[in-house]
Amino acid sequence: MRIALLAFGSVNSAAAEVAEKLNATHINMRSVKPLDRDAVLHAADEHELLVTLEENVIAGGAGSAVNELLNAEGVQVEVLNLGLPDAFVEHGTPAELLRDCGLDAEGIERAIRARLP
Repeated sequence: MRIALLAFGSVNSAAAEVAEKLNATHINMRSVKPLDRDAVLHAADEHELLVTLEENVIAGGAGSAVNELLNAEGVQVEVLNLGLPDAFVEHGTPAELLRDCGLDAEGIERAIRARLP
């Protein structure tokens, strides 16, 4: 399965690590607003699974923006949105919090593998 990791912000290094392990495409999205419409649509055209990664709550964030764009354009592709839970996150170092939320390389890889057939 051809996979593209659309990473926003601080999770780019983990995304690059996972992309290398899974022979996937890593795309540094750089910003949510404005969303790089061409990059998203090109990724959707070339891949069977898009994985959005963000250090933000998914609802109303980058993953939602990608979903909205795909929907508006009538593009049907599998999407896995990974981000922070919509709940209080305990205190800790940034690395600890990303790990606890499944946004370190190991957690990202595990979530993607769970989604694969």
